[in-house]
Amino acid sequence: MPAKNGNAGGTRLVIVESPSKAKTIAGYLGRGYVVESSIGHIRDLPQGADDIPEKDKGKPWARLGVNVDHEFEPLYVVNADKKAQVNKLKQLLKDADELYLATDEDREGEAIAWHLREVLKPKVPVHRMVFHEITPRAIQEAVANPRELNLRLVDAQETRRILDRLYGYEVSPVLWKKVKPRLSAGRVQSVATRLVVERERERLAFTSASYWDLQALFDTGRDEVPREFTATLTGVDGRRVAQGRDFASTGTLKNPGVLHLDEEAARALAGRLAGTSYTVGSVERRPYTRKPYAPFRTTTLQQEASRKLGFSAKLTMQIAQRLYENGFITYMRTDSITLSETAVAAARSQAVKLYGAAYVPDRPRVYASKVKNAQEAHEAIRPSGEEFRTPGETGLTGDMFRLYELIWQRTVASQMKDAVGESVTVKVGGASSSGERVEFSASGRTITFHGFLKAYVEGADDPSTDRDDSEKRLPNLTEGDRLTARELATLGHATKPPARYTEASLIKELEDREIGRPSTYASIIGTILDRGYVFKKGTALVPSFLAFAVVNLLEQHFAHLVDYDFTAEMEKVLDDIANDRAERVPELRRFYYGAEGTEGDEGLKELVSDLGEIDAKEISSFPIRGTDIVIRVGRYGPYLDRDGARVNIPEDMAPDELTAEVAEELFSRPTGDRELGRDPVTGNMIVAKDGRYGPYVTEILPEEPPPAEGAKKRKKADAPKPRTGSLLKSMSLETVTLEDAMRLLSLPRVLGEIDGQEVTAQNGRFGPYLKKGTDSRSLASEEEMFTVTLDQAKEIFAQPKTRGRRAAAAPPLRELGEDPVSKKPIVVKEGRFGPYVTDGETNASLRKDDDVEQITTERAAELLAERRARGPAPKRPTRAKAKAKT
Repeated sequence: MPAKNGNAGGTRLVIVESPSKAKTIAGYLGRGYVVESSIGHIRDLPQGADDIPEKDKGKPWARLGVNVDHEFEPLYVVNADKKAQVNKLKQLLKDADELYLATDEDREGEAIAWHLREVLKPKVPVHRMVFHEITPRAIQEAVANPRELNLRLVDAQETRRILDRLYGYEVSPVLWKKVKPRLSAGRVQSVATRLVVERERERLAFTSASYWDLQALFDTGRDEVPREFTATLTGVDGRRVAQGRDFASTGTLKNPGVLHLDEEAARALAGRLAGTSYTVGSVERRPYTRKPYAPFRTTTLQQEASRKLGFSAKLTMQIAQRLYENGFITYMRTDSITLSETAVAAARSQAVKLYGAAYVPDRPRVYASKVKNAQEAHEAIRPSGEEFRTPGETGLTGDMFRLYELIWQRTVASQMKDAVGESVTVKVGGASSSGERVEFSASGRTITFHGFLKAYVEGADDPSTDRDDSEKRLPNLTEGDRLTARELATLGHATKPPARYTEASLIKELEDREIGRPSTYASIIGTILDRGYVFKKGTALVPSFLAFAVVNLLEQHFAHLVDYDFTAEMEKVLDDIANDRAERVPELRRFYYGAEGTEGDEGLKELVSDLGEIDAKEISSFPIRGTDIVIRVGRYGPYLDRDGARVNIPEDMAPDELTAEVAEELFSRPTGDRELGRDPVTGNMIVAKDGRYGPYVTEILPEEPPPAEGAKKRKKADAPKPRTGSLLKSMSLETVTLEDAMRLLSLPRVLGEIDGQEVTAQNGRFGPYLKKGTDSRSLASEEEMFTVTLDQAKEIFAQPKTRGRRAAAAPPLRELGEDPVSKKPIVVKEGRFGPYVTDGETNASLRKDDDVEQITTERAAELLAERRARGPAPKRPTRAKAKAKT
């Protein structure tokens, strides 16, 4: 039902994207308005052959949905699931005197508004209604000050859609042919995957270096707090002691002039320093100032929600969307960090009320965007309204409360004073028993006025990094003070490979390189996860071997398309189109057909035309250094190959974990293809195998003789199928015998009949059970499949079937920590469809890359948060009983 508010003085139809947004806005409009939702996009390029109109089928460009031969004209079709909604909008429009298109104020929202106008073909005045927060005042001002549709924004969005369609539909088939079916390539998606793969390559090539230093605990000997402090050895005889930053990724020193201490040298030096007296050589004091962080834009919100709340980018945007549509925050897809005068006043007023006037500067703070080519529209993400509601005043709960609180804190803090204090660096000198001059260094920080840090402290991707509000106090030292070393410890260190990307750090990298748009990052990361190019270990994004093969192909044969600068340049082109500095068709022509007379600037069409030189085996092969073993990516997953001998690679193994030693270990394991003997009845060979879904036994059927001359060859579907049986939990590939196999192949075992229906004992996905027609009963153990009698089966079927809450609850597989939202303990349980996590209120299935033994409380909380964000599962419609005939 559309949201209505009276009908006096004519009707104005207002169309927005979502039902919840429609409901909120309808509550703010006066009489005479009908607010309805388009439920997102109403039309798009065809998704498959069935969507292509009959008149266009058979045309050479039809599969693309873009007429590349005629000005790159897109072929738009109304989505099948939106036809009913479009008809509804048309009916409402018949009774309207004016049409207001109130979709979001960005390029995508502008495009949705344009599509609505094109499809509905209104004969009444059309207005474009824009706002960046859903409050009574903002909505009333938007109605009073409509504008025309911005066709330059529509052009920019349409160009993006066509670019992405051409890239995906032309490059993806190459991946199907040369790597694996059903893969996808994307203009930004493939570049994001390349970034993750390149980071893993750096980790693979990395050689760790070890280095040692000394740490001293110095005592001033004075009655003060603190009187002790720790300092690290930084120099010996004027030579700087090597630290991690001095080593290259190859494990070698970048600067041979530094002193590299190994364990033996460090311990020997410590021995020579025993009993040494020390003197403060210098004390350097500097004022410390930390300015507030700018208000959130889309990417910084995604990053901080990942660090502080453990949210994925996708979940952050889902929750932010709900907050926006329900009038709690401003529009959440924005590059801007500016605040309106009203918002600045609201933030300053709240800061004064909560922390006092001493924490608010005399003049408002003004923030300028550092994002190049920032898109038009909006201000920063902030609480909506002329006066901000504190989190406690909103009535929000759970994840919506936590994200609102984060946005509110950041916004208020952005208008507060700097944090100030003092940073101190102390140098301590001494001499060893052999005359070596050593120098130790210590740094401290004190904050004398916390300023904005009272309200908000930003998180960090590296957990070892000190927070901005952390303090380390040193004694009050002056040059020449005498010190005693109470302790002198030798410390060993090892350089670490570059950290894998997390969602937060990948988003930052994409933004820093100006690749993609804030509004697309969540979907990009979701896509590379869903496609199996990347999986998660904790919060780290790990590329799969499949990603290595795909990136290998793209780099070797489509280098232009996955070039970081080229991808960033395309974003600038889209900005130029939006700002009337470039035209859509010439840019699309250059992308697809290439630039005429420019060598090395081939277009997409030429790049995908000649696939003969792509060696599918070569691009999917990766030799393991120092061995004769090759990693290969096949159609059924990655495996190791050594002179034709193969072994599967575990799905959850990270590429940098597959060392030569691990590869040898995988080859040393039983392959699973073990001959057990021949079936005494049929004479067929019985073998044990390790399959995709676990170990099993099967029979090898003899080859069929060729058909008689003139006779048709039997279809594969009609050929006899070998018997198979999964191993029981008590069995293993190494110990299963022919006798065991024959028992397994005897299943399902027929017991007899009950009430004229055959009863069998068999093994299923959820364990052993009895089956009678469509009825089934679980068995207590696997052994019962071979021993249960017909009389016992009758007794079992005579009992009521236990299911759901009446069944005995199984103990949890693992107990984790407390969920940050519900404050209840999280446990891992085994369910009908696999393991899941629950806090007693919400259940969430583990993903493919989640391991029961490895999953953390943070990851479990993220899964529960995503499940809550989707809302309750829709109830299945109950089929009405047929009325009895009379």
